[in-house]
Amino acid sequence: MSSDIESSQVLTRRRTRQVTIGTVRVGGDAPIMVQSMTNTDTADAEGTARQVRALADAGSEVVRITVNSPDAAAQVHRIRELLDSWNCSVPLVGDFHFNGHKLLTDYPGCAEALAKYRINPGNVGRGAKREDQFATMIEMACRYEKPVRIGVNWGSLDQELLARLMDENGASVNPASPQSIMREALIVSALESAQRAEQIGLAGDRIILSCKVSGVQDLIAVYRDLSRRSNYPLHLGLTEAGMGSKGIVASTAALSVLLQEGIGDTIRVSLTPEPGGDRTREVVVAQEILQTMGFRSFAPMVIACPGCGRTTSTYFQELASSIQSWLRERMPFWKSQYPGVEVMRVAVMGCVVNGPGESRHANIGISLPGSGERPVAPVYVDGEKTVTLKGENIAQEFQIIVEQYVASTYRAGSVAAVKAGPVPSKTIPIRTLA
Repeated sequence: MSSDIESSQVLTRRRTRQVTIGTVRVGGDAPIMVQSMTNTDTADAEGTARQVRALADAGSEVVRITVNSPDAAAQVHRIRELLDSWNCSVPLVGDFHFNGHKLLTDYPGCAEALAKYRINPGNVGRGAKREDQFATMIEMACRYEKPVRIGVNWGSLDQELLARLMDENGASVNPASPQSIMREALIVSALESAQRAEQIGLAGDRIILSCKVSGVQDLIAVYRDLSRRSNYPLHLGLTEAGMGSKGIVASTAALSVLLQEGIGDTIRVSLTPEPGGDRTREVVVAQEILQTMGFRSFAPMVIACPGCGRTTSTYFQELASSIQSWLRERMPFWKSQYPGVEVMRVAVMGCVVNGPGESRHANIGISLPGSGERPVAPVYVDGEKTVTLKGENIAQEFQIIVEQYVASTYRAGSVAAVKAGPVPSKTIPIRTLA
């Protein structure tokens, strides 16, 4: 199905060290990893464990939890136990600010249960306290053989470091802009902290870096520079991305540019949920960024037209939405039974203009009748028209056809399964650059 132009595209990905988080590999030749974070009170062990499991079921390969108080630290081991009892093996990352040195020391069960520690060098203390408290956290990581993400944030930047760089810039013959100095401070904070961690004893292949900001252009500039100056794995994410379409668009714009340049080993889309909204939305968006760009496949993709004056009512939009939701609901079972099904492409089109063509290019597609067209819906399987549906049960009949196609095409041991299924037209070979 791939065109010569598309199949000849090769993305050059920056070669970074490889870090292991529990059983998950990050960097090197490992796939770009998707992660997320809970927003529950970690002291509520059962509530937090339930959200962790929901995020993992949605596809988050690592889940970060807040560890901000003795009550929270005391429950981390219990959260791990609950997840294990539910056969949920997703690694947990502890997010520490201000008092992480004390919590890791006082609660060994927490230090042991976490698969990685996240340290923000901007808020581990000031002056001599900063040095001692940072060292304590790194020493705990060494003791329990845990990797660390040194995560610098625009909103909590080390003010002593920033002041130092500002003074040096002020004394320069050709001073840089304040914005440039802010970006440089983020990078220097991450790199100096990583260097110090290695001096204390943490192995270089147990360090991941991030420098998060809330502006798209700032994020791109910072990570381009950081990538040039280090070979640690990089965690990408636009911090405080926002709500709804704004957060999705901003995150996609920033991450896509960097990923296309081969920068980034793991991503998070930091969406503010709508009131009562589903936290797993950020996981789906992260997966869709990687899948639409051709880096990874997580679930069958639905191709659907936007609708126009030719389409009738909202039937085809409703069918496209229901099919997409149904495909994701089926994935937990399909993934265990039908290797390669995640690359399947399903087309749901609203009229005969592009409907038959898109359906032929998909693995399986349906073209619904538009305004003035015959009230029938032809179905195409692997480019061939196989059946025409009509009547009130088109949606249910199409789902049955898809289910049968999955069972026959991706069954274990089949040629398609061995080859990981039909190759989607947007898949791009990836190579690494040392």
